Amino acid sequence: MNDTPPSPKKRPRSSKKAQVEGDGAVAQGKQAKAAGQRGVVVDGPVTGTITTGDTYQTIIQQAARSGASAGDLRRAYLAWLSARANELPLLAGESGKSVQLSSVYTALLTQSRDAGETHPPAAGDPARVRADRAAARQSALEALDQEQYLVLLGGPGSGKTTFLNFVALCLAGKRLRLATANLKLLRTPIPPEPDDYDSKKPQLQRWRHKAPLPVRVVLRDFAADLPPAGALITADTLWAFIVKQLPDSLRRHADDLQAELFSEKGGLILLDGLDEVPDALRRREQVKQAVQEFAGLYRSCRFLVTSRTYAYQRQDWKLDGFAERELLPFTRGQIERFIETWYAHMAQLFRLTEAEAQARAEVLKHATRRDELRELAERPLLLTLMARLQTKGGGSLPENREELYAQSVDMLLDEWEGLKLRRDASGQPIVAEPSLSEWLSASREHIRRELDKLAYAAHRDQPRLVGTADIRQSALIAALVAASKDLPDTKVIRLEEYLRDRAGLLASHGEGLYQFPHRSFQEYLAACHLARFDFPDTLSRLVKTEPNRWREVALLAAARSKGAPSAIWELVEELCAKDEVPAEGAPEPDDAAQWGALLAAQVLHETGLAAPDPALQARHERKRQRVRDWQVRLLRSSRLPARERALAGDLLARLGDPRPHLLDVDHLRFAAVLRGPFWMGEPGDESAELHGNAGLDYDYWIAQTPVTVAQFRQFVAASGYDAHDPDCLRASENRPVVSVTWHDARAFCAWLGRRWRERLPEGWGVGLPSEAEWEKAARGGTSLPVPVQVTTVARGFSFATAERRDNPLPQRAYPWGDEFVPDHANCERDVGAASTPGCFERGRSPYGCEDLSGNVWEWTRSLWSQDWKEPEFGYPYGPDDANRENLAAGDEVWRVLRGGSWDRRRAFARCAARFWFRPDICYDFGCRVVLRSAPVL
Repeated sequence: MNDTPPSPKKRPRSSKKAQVEGDGAVAQGKQAKAAGQRGVVVDGPVTGTITTGDTYQTIIQQAARSGASAGDLRRAYLAWLSARANELPLLAGESGKSVQLSSVYTALLTQSRDAGETHPPAAGDPARVRADRAAARQSALEALDQEQYLVLLGGPGSGKTTFLNFVALCLAGKRLRLATANLKLLRTPIPPEPDDYDSKKPQLQRWRHKAPLPVRVVLRDFAADLPPAGALITADTLWAFIVKQLPDSLRRHADDLQAELFSEKGGLILLDGLDEVPDALRRREQVKQAVQEFAGLYRSCRFLVTSRTYAYQRQDWKLDGFAERELLPFTRGQIERFIETWYAHMAQLFRLTEAEAQARAEVLKHATRRDELRELAERPLLLTLMARLQTKGGGSLPENREELYAQSVDMLLDEWEGLKLRRDASGQPIVAEPSLSEWLSASREHIRRELDKLAYAAHRDQPRLVGTADIRQSALIAALVAASKDLPDTKVIRLEEYLRDRAGLLASHGEGLYQFPHRSFQEYLAACHLARFDFPDTLSRLVKTEPNRWREVALLAAARSKGAPSAIWELVEELCAKDEVPAEGAPEPDDAAQWGALLAAQVLHETGLAAPDPALQARHERKRQRVRDWQVRLLRSSRLPARERALAGDLLARLGDPRPHLLDVDHLRFAAVLRGPFWMGEPGDESAELHGNAGLDYDYWIAQTPVTVAQFRQFVAASGYDAHDPDCLRASENRPVVSVTWHDARAFCAWLGRRWRERLPEGWGVGLPSEAEWEKAARGGTSLPVPVQVTTVARGFSFATAERRDNPLPQRAYPWGDEFVPDHANCERDVGAASTPGCFERGRSPYGCEDLSGNVWEWTRSLWSQDWKEPEFGYPYGPDDANRENLAAGDEVWRVLRGGSWDRRRAFARCAARFWFRPDICYDFGCRVVLRSAPVL
């Protein structure tokens, strides 16, 4: 195969600087400028109004005086709307400082509800799936630009209301000629992905409608103001409510506003929270009727309606003639852009230096890359929660995820349970509701215990093992009543209405249904319940019976109990079979034993007890070693999925991997590849046509595994070598090393050759394989030695006389045969990262070499060309073509890599698949070594 592979990914070597547009923001980087509490930074010519914190109030006050012109009233309306749209009261925290939407908003992506249904992607082709998904994506703004009537869907905390407010703010700002909120801010490009180096310069989002008059309505408040059910509802009902919401001084401007909406210019009607109306069963038809009639009457206007996906799709809220788009989770680029803008704004609010703000941003970026936090960070609400926790913590986040969840739950509970404030028409805060503990006459601790128990029951009974459980309103009310000492019947009846508008730890998901903001919070609260009652017996029984349901709960419960190590070791004893690890060739252990052993290792890692510790009691050390030895057995499991086997490998590194051939170069295992012909190339590939190759008329040895992190670290420590990318040493020590250049790989070989000079046969050396040597090791020669000869440097490198047999599949496509078997190779992103050798041993080559198919690309010494599009050295592979292996060629000549990778398609895992890149580039590339007696080494 000789297709041009997609460019592999590379971690950026330096972080991006924050670039923020918006009120009060501070750009980080060279020549950054800071503004005061109510100041803004002006750098260059400005044609609009500079907006400070007092600008909106000044404009509104001007309109309140007698004799104010129509223009004054129009500006006052826009200023009033802008002030409301720009405030984020939930984000201010204990500081009392107001966070401005214009300073932290990050552009959102949507996907059509029917994406992929009319043209389903090809089965089994993840690349096609990703391409189809990308094609179906559209920014929320461009969806609004495209559709005159749009319903924007999403779960709680997905950004629906934030987008609606941001649009209102920018359109009003444009009409006010503000420098800090305008169409330029509205059209800010979607953040690019950090590793997308091939993309063009980000383009402004499309918006072709200038600045129509924005009118914002919170439908929850509208529904609460409606006449009794059954009363006639028209478009005039909705307009009357819009007028009623205006401050007294602006109501005389209502006729002018309505006239503009009726005019050819029209306006943009922003209707927030279609499904969040009170008494929805009776009010639904009234609200829908008002919206539909309003849309029919104001035909020049555009309409944006927001709703939660579940309710809109399943509870008869659908609006006739309205298109639908669903908000997508944040991408990596969006996550990092939000963090940058957040801390640019925090620098202004808290008077941080540029260096302090940037350091805090980097800490949060790093945290959101952690496996357990990555999915949380994709939800705007939860990413904001993490940012707030970090800000509150003075720039740090808990390293332990149990502590992070504990703090997060406390903050969410504060917002769900605490005092609620609202603003009247003039913008003044008023107390709307007391706290939940006051309402119930219950302590916060009792409320929390009942919520823990409710989460446990919901998790236990949830039919599906993904997402959050639906909690019926009756169950929630029963739990809260149980927490109360003495709740009058009247309050029990009103509790439904009290809970309806509250968000935080629980949010209404549909009529009579509630959910936690993310499954991980549900799991954490369930863990708190199990850690409190009958720990660890009930938990160990549950997790061994249904590991996929209870694994995360068990780990969080263990972490919560880490203050009592004896309880943790008791749980480990319950999870990991007391018998000895089954020997090689023994019947495979059952599922419960394997899952129990895997979870025992996870518990030790989660609680910080995995690493060897001389101070550990002997009986606990025996348990730890038993868990470690089980992980070695799990690598070969036919019952565990590949992802779990890879996890066992990573846990093994933390427990202390007992396999020396992966940790010490002096224990590397080599397989003998005997001289003789083999088949090389790919049938039907014009530039690399399948052909017989008789050029390898010599014996050589090839490493059975790629060079690992531990072995490369051994080289760096012993030689003082300065690797191109220091990150190459950060992965688990038993994983293949990646992020090494061709020069790094060659330096490793040279060091190993010097180290073994006295132990190698005369004239032999250590080097990278040629393409031909690599492919023969993967496919086998036309005949194969029986048995395969394997050695180490300690045993010596003499070739024994071996019986030969015909290779049953001399032209095989993959090292194991002609058909791709997903469980034989780490590719197509099934595992999600490189894995330790041993996880895919059923994919070994005829010589017993592991991971020649998938896992990591491996450098060869062979040249490709200076022109990446066209190989200079074609097939057939000539034995006398010395230039093909020229080690002195410059970096402008690309080198060939082989083997495929964990994040590439199966086609690149074929024996003949070729990839090529500049030798001075260190993407996710690794290496494998050969021993031979040729001068090219």
